[in-house]
Amino acid sequence: MRRDIPHILLINPWIHDFAAYDFWAKPLGLLALASILKNYGYHVTYLDCLDRFHPKMPKTNPFNRDGRGPYLKMPIQKPRGLEDISRNFSRYGIRRQWFKDDLLSLRQPDLILITSMMTYWYPGVQETINVTKEIFPHVPIILGGIYASLCHDHAVINSGSDRVVTGSGEEQILKIAGDYTNFSGTGYLESGDLDTYPYPAFELQGTIGYIPLLTSRGCPFACKYCASHFLNPKRMTRSPEYVVEEIKYWHEKHGVIDFVFYDDALLVNAENHAIPILEGIINEKQKVRFHTPNAVHISQITKKVARLMFQAGFKTLRLGLETALFEKRQELDQKLTEKEFKKAISCLLEAGFNRDMLGAYLMVGLPGQDMKSIETSIQTVKHNGITPVLAYYSPIPHTAWWDQAVNSSRYDLESDPVFTNNAILPCQQAKFSWENISYLKSLTTV
Repeated sequence: MRRDIPHILLINPWIHDFAAYDFWAKPLGLLALASILKNYGYHVTYLDCLDRFHPKMPKTNPFNRDGRGPYLKMPIQKPRGLEDISRNFSRYGIRRQWFKDDLLSLRQPDLILITSMMTYWYPGVQETINVTKEIFPHVPIILGGIYASLCHDHAVINSGSDRVVTGSGEEQILKIAGDYTNFSGTGYLESGDLDTYPYPAFELQGTIGYIPLLTSRGCPFACKYCASHFLNPKRMTRSPEYVVEEIKYWHEKHGVIDFVFYDDALLVNAENHAIPILEGIINEKQKVRFHTPNAVHISQITKKVARLMFQAGFKTLRLGLETALFEKRQELDQKLTEKEFKKAISCLLEAGFNRDMLGAYLMVGLPGQDMKSIETSIQTVKHNGITPVLAYYSPIPHTAWWDQAVNSSRYDLESDPVFTNNAILPCQQAKFSWENISYLKSLTTV
């Protein structure tokens, strides 16, 4: 490594939670920054505290055929205020000593970038920063990501980082890196043009189990429980040809089979976006699989879209239903009617999808929600021939429902993001009940 080339270390932190599982979760934004920095001449290193394929990982670690799998975990003390929750609390990811050893094996970086995801996972971010500072006490650490953007003031006070950055990192990374390293590399990146951004640097991972894809940013639907409009206020799309080329690249160069769409609104304006992408995938005739854990908008599913998704190789299709009480949908969003729901399911089943491939998200733990409404929604979904998938509500700052959540919660949500953890159903007025969760899960089975 040339000493005159600045060294930037990027870190994906641990998760502290009651439960965590790798449902195709990768720090796409952080790896996008790594790719930009590499393209501009920086030396880049990436460490993943959630690496399920770490060299020291037991060889018996389970691995799903489509890329998913469990994280290694270590029981730790519950956060203050959650001692009464009758569930174990753990650090998810590699062993603490493994991370220290990985840090010690590196040349001292000039700058360290750490990302963050769920707001209530910030204790894992804290621990990651604390350990990193033990090894590199004089290297500036910059925190970005979802927690940093949604809870900026809390992150400034509590994260332990030297600086907290909000918003799109791609728009800021070169200036930030230049400010801290006095280095100006050469490359090309046009602000706002996603087609000029290089592919995220997934090659920095030891094993590539799957590839997340982001074909667009932003969402035209202002759902009251979602912060997409705050995190990505501007709708931007990549050209379909560029998306197809990226899929082809990872499949042919790295043998990747499973691809995961991270879009908030993949099917919006489908004629000009999703349909050309799907047709391009089909024309390539590659043996690949696609998954949509972020859910697609049901109202955008037509016979043509359903047929193309099936032919392209979609194997896990999640639908953003939220509730089957259609007369009350105005309380959530304005994106679906009962007629549209039934029509979409008919199109998908006719195209060849089956119950095991289709799942409809149903929100649980909403402010003022009663058990009966959830039971009814579960039965409605099953009656229509697809699988109900419970999605536990997490109150999110900067959403339309935040104030209502604060007023209805049995916790002081504004005092600490840890109280917004969806695993504890924070807006359920009664004390947390594992029995209620187990009962609802039992209803979702066929």
